[in-house]
Amino acid sequence: MRVLPVASAAEVTAELRVLVQPYRWRALATLTTLVAATAVGLLGPLLVGEVVDRVVTGRDAGTITELGVALAGVGVAQALLTGAGLILVAHLGQPMVAQLRERVVDRALRIEIGAVERGGRGDLAARVGDDVSELARAMVEALPAIAGAGLTIALTFVGMAAVDLRLALAGLIVVPIQVATLAWYVPRATRAYTAERAVSGERAQAIIDVVSGAPTVRALGLGRAETARVAARSQVSVGAVVATIRLATRFYGRLNVAEFVGVVTVLVTAFVLVRSGSLSIGGATAGALLFVRLFGQFNIVLGLADEAQRALAALSRLVGVARLQPEPDPAAPAIPLDASMSISAVGHAYEPGFPVLEEIDLELAPGERVALVGVSGAGKTTLAKVAAGFHRPTAGSVSIGGAELTTLGPTALRRAVALVTQEIHVFAGTLAADLRLAAPDALDAELVAALEQVGAWEWVQRLPSGLATVVGSGGLPLTPAQAQQIALARLALADPLVAILDEATAEAGSAGARVLERAADRVLAGRTALIVAHRLSQAAGADRIVVLDRGRVVEEGPHLTLVATGGPYSALWDAWSAERQSSSSSHSPERSQ
Repeated sequence: MRVLPVASAAEVTAELRVLVQPYRWRALATLTTLVAATAVGLLGPLLVGEVVDRVVTGRDAGTITELGVALAGVGVAQALLTGAGLILVAHLGQPMVAQLRERVVDRALRIEIGAVERGGRGDLAARVGDDVSELARAMVEALPAIAGAGLTIALTFVGMAAVDLRLALAGLIVVPIQVATLAWYVPRATRAYTAERAVSGERAQAIIDVVSGAPTVRALGLGRAETARVAARSQVSVGAVVATIRLATRFYGRLNVAEFVGVVTVLVTAFVLVRSGSLSIGGATAGALLFVRLFGQFNIVLGLADEAQRALAALSRLVGVARLQPEPDPAAPAIPLDASMSISAVGHAYEPGFPVLEEIDLELAPGERVALVGVSGAGKTTLAKVAAGFHRPTAGSVSIGGAELTTLGPTALRRAVALVTQEIHVFAGTLAADLRLAAPDALDAELVAALEQVGAWEWVQRLPSGLATVVGSGGLPLTPAQAQQIALARLALADPLVAILDEATAEAGSAGARVLERAADRVLAGRTALIVAHRLSQAAGADRIVVLDRGRVVEEGPHLTLVATGGPYSALWDAWSAERQSSSSSHSPERSQ
């Protein structure tokens, strides 16, 4: 599996500039509010130091009361400004995350589909799901804290220097320790968290594979093996998480050492200065409180480095997809002359040296229906995807009406050829919106006509709101047969020159399959079609049958001719007929008594 790209630091920086540009004034207001909150917060330790000096010198109690009121006011003002800053950060970060997610999804839909499949749908799902969640959480929790702490650190050193420059210099002793800690941690954390996110994508892919192939897994008795494979992926994921936790634990231990050294140094320096008379007790108190506050902010920044690394790894993975270049439409795309399809000397390999298809030659006349059959692993699905332009062949070419698919461009390609598989997705939204994905400008009457063509209008009329019924995630669930009918209706609305069906009637039961086969027959009537036949009864109705074996065409011809020759197709037909007869006998009344 070839992983989708991960952006470099320069690419992430460039992307952030693009994202923040529309919100630059909001960003400025956010920064100003955070600076104001930090500056007000620094007044607290200075006022406490003044209280200590007045107590030591025996000043009037009324003046101390005034300082107490001022301290309370500082606390209230800081709380209000900090709260406003957090709100502004959230309002700044969330639109940027949403915009980035939209760009990622847009790129995923517009790049070559083969790139997504090679990278694994699980990896892409993890990016637009887990990685976006990680980044959004960091925008709300980590970013405001890091921004506020960073400003506090800078202004606190200014405050300590105002009390006594020597205290500020003493506090700087922690800097080499912190720098060394970060130099040790950052590169290790970057690698660890990037690896953890990648492993998470692989685990998601393994789960998707098992869930999407559940019928096959059950039929072949592979449940334990597939469960073990998912468990192995999960174990690797757990190991990656444990590695990051172990790394973070060692990181925090080094931070504790820095805190101990810093506090001791500042206290000793303050003691020496007070004893020499060059600093008041109140000044020493203010300096010590500022340093404790300073180190608390250091701990926030460095402690949140863990969250920042997670967010940075997620951001790099998202930007890696967002910056992919979509396939451009050529300036002068080729125009198919008719609805014929030519597959010439096509070969395809997912990995060099391991061909899945070899020297495939196939011609489809306009309006001809050709069925692909063969045992599992013969290359039927790969040939269907190559013919549909999902994969570019590693050898040979595919053309429609004399125009090679590579010369059409994405837009013209979608109009020329459409692929319907058994993996049907019902999109969240109204049924009408789901259908209009294939024809955005279609009128309601055209939607109804497409549904009638596939035999779905009868049950659609019984839905609570008809075409306006919300289906998909969070809406009304559809049966597998109904979902396939919707997919076939989308095919009718798209009205391509060539239609390719890859076991598009395989997910329903026997009765449902017959309904879908009739629906497919109506949609494909008069249309050039290449069908990967799950049921040989569907192949028997084709104009021509092509038998694949180990990526090669081994037999070709009409159904009756192939059955009579006694070749590979005849063997498949006999085995399928015997299985169907056995199944019918097992459900007969005599058998069930």
